[in-house]
Amino acid sequence: MNSLDPRVIRLPSIAEGSDIKSKAPLDQFGTFEVFVQPREGKPFQHEGIVHAPNLELSYVLAKETFTRRFTCVSIYTVDTRDVFVSATTEGNVSAYETIPGEMETTIVSSTKEFEIYHLPKRGKQHIHAGTVKASSPQHAMVVAKQQFGSNQSVYNVWAIESARIRFTRAEEAELWLTLPEKKFRDAADYKAGDKLTHFLESREPAK
Repeated sequence: MNSLDPRVIRLPSIAEGSDIKSKAPLDQFGTFEVFVQPREGKPFQHEGIVHAPNLELSYVLAKETFTRRFTCVSIYTVDTRDVFVSATTEGNVSAYETIPGEMETTIVSSTKEFEIYHLPKRGKQHIHAGTVKASSPQHAMVVAKQQFGSNQSVYNVWAIESARIRFTRAEEAELWLTLPEKKFRDAADYKAGDKLTHFLESREPAK
């Protein structure tokens, strides 16, 4: 009996003697990390992932997915493959302790900017710690250790090359201007408790 499940249908045939066909282009989308800035002056924080065919569409899908239920002032996305990740530590061991204090690097004519993210607590999201200049993601980790490693203990560190990020552009800032006014998205705006109280009071017999 043939399956109607699309996840099964798209699998290659494994019958004896059959040829396994190559997957169709865009058969499965890649993952993109989403970062949100909740308010002006607050650091960006990792919010989740979206599946998309490319970086530009990941930004559109991230906006629709992560800003429909709460307000924010900016988002950005990056391909998961462009996130350089440190070791994850346990207990009181900081992730920066797993990063060498120094490393041999080839002298380059210019450096790149990298966004550094920290995981301060288990079960929480990564939070932006700052921007460093380095020649590679590995070098960025070393520079981050020098700049941020002594300030706090973190369980994990991310380094992302800034040029690979799809930021919210200046001309797109108006996308977020109307969000605070859309109170209908918040359950509290319906004032269900007040309405229930009013209804119950109206049902009470007159004294």
